[in-house]
Amino acid sequence: MDKIITNDGSTTYYNEKYGDYYHSKSGAVEESFEKYVKPTLIPQLAKKGHIRILDIGFGLGYNVSAAIDSIFESNKGCHIEIESFEKDAELFKLIIDNEAPFKSYNLIKDLSKNYSPEKKKISLNYCNLSINVNIGDAIENIKKINGKFDACFLDAFSPKKNPELWSKEFFDDIYHHMRTNSILATFSCARMVRDNLKAAGFNVEDGPIVGRRSPSTIAIKL
Repeated sequence: MDKIITNDGSTTYYNEKYGDYYHSKSGAVEESFEKYVKPTLIPQLAKKGHIRILDIGFGLGYNVSAAIDSIFESNKGCHIEIESFEKDAELFKLIIDNEAPFKSYNLIKDLSKNYSPEKKKISLNYCNLSINVNIGDAIENIKKINGKFDACFLDAFSPKKNPELWSKEFFDDIYHHMRTNSILATFSCARMVRDNLKAAGFNVEDGPIVGRRSPSTIAIKL
């Protein structure tokens, strides 16, 4: 994969299969905090002492790392459970050699070192933090997880490149796993995406404008 330095100095990569970048070229780290962590109210949720995050599209682990940093800054004693999904296992090799300005990124590297080709899931347990990354098709794997989540990061490739992860049926499964009043955040504001989120039962609103003219999207389970 081709390595790209984004405008905030952080690294992302270009996936040739999908013809898309893993993060915004305007700033990969900025995107993680501003489009995902803040809109889903992660720092506020951390004050409750226990948080569960559903992460669709683990990628380079930036969104997860940004969330962990924010949670520990808000409440060092918070118990964190993260259930993530990633189809491309080659990314784990990239993560091990990648550098990113997150305090918790070494944990993401340690997690990635647990990967081997026969594994369908990799996990890391560290103090009050638990991370699972389910490897393979998220549409199938989401049906295998249990429990409800306090927030969801939807960071798949764009709807044109990866349409199956933006369908009403997939959103139904996400909705089922979210707690009442929990928030889903995604970079896309495509009409099809918003229509499918609404059809699945979410209340849809504009998210922040970061690195482009159009807003991102937040979807609330009421």
